[in-house]
Amino acid sequence: MKVYFIGAGPGDPELITIKGARIIEEAQVIIYAGSLVNPAVLQYAREGTEIHNSATMTLEEVLKVTLEAVEDGKTVARIHTGDPSIYGAIQEQMDALDEHGVQYEVIPGVSSFVAAAAALKQEYTLPGVTQTVILTRMEGRTPVPEKESIASLAGHQATMCIFLSVGMIDSLVKELRQGYPADTPVMVVQKASWPDEVIVRGTLEDIAQRVVKAGIGKTAMIVVGDIFRGEYEKSKLYDAGFTHEYRVGR
Repeated sequence: MKVYFIGAGPGDPELITIKGARIIEEAQVIIYAGSLVNPAVLQYAREGTEIHNSATMTLEEVLKVTLEAVEDGKTVARIHTGDPSIYGAIQEQMDALDEHGVQYEVIPGVSSFVAAAAALKQEYTLPGVTQTVILTRMEGRTPVPEKESIASLAGHQATMCIFLSVGMIDSLVKELRQGYPADTPVMVVQKASWPDEVIVRGTLEDIAQRVVKAGIGKTAMIVVGDIFRGEYEKSKLYDAGFTHEYRVGR
């Protein structure tokens, strides 16, 4: 049988893909990242499915359950939050399955950084402002290469989406201010797409205080950049005078 790594989306159970929901329905064994995945996605599982919460499990324990299920001819749904390719810790799991000759498939999901954009009703790549989006995180218990420090990346002044860092907001702001002006807009979206979603808006001058006042200490996406200033050039794609493959400019 097969193992499926499924991106469950940012929280709203309707934001999982049709394919992801179908695999969950078909699986005999489910292992889900309970620390972040909304348990509401388990509504797609059929009655009698064996379900494990990996929040309390080690890598070895996850692999043991997975391999035993495969040996028994069962389909395994390994459910991760957002999209598993971003801070999903799935590479080590896939490599282990490769070593054991187990077939697997990755089903992408909606990441929290795009769910945050939807909540903010904001495009990340605006003509004349930036055409680059940086996905990163602050160094915490997991180290970050020195060349990828927040201060270094901030020098590009692109749109920056920062994961797993709201609990270090004071240190983060100090790093960001080495590259962005103090009045650069910053938006913090806690639990994007969940019923209890919270949005805090500010600038690098005051966002740390606003976040603390709102009581946000985890599960938040931080978005920084000039895209929030409301000034940008119109897209060439829909410009009447712009010629492209499907339309002749006039």
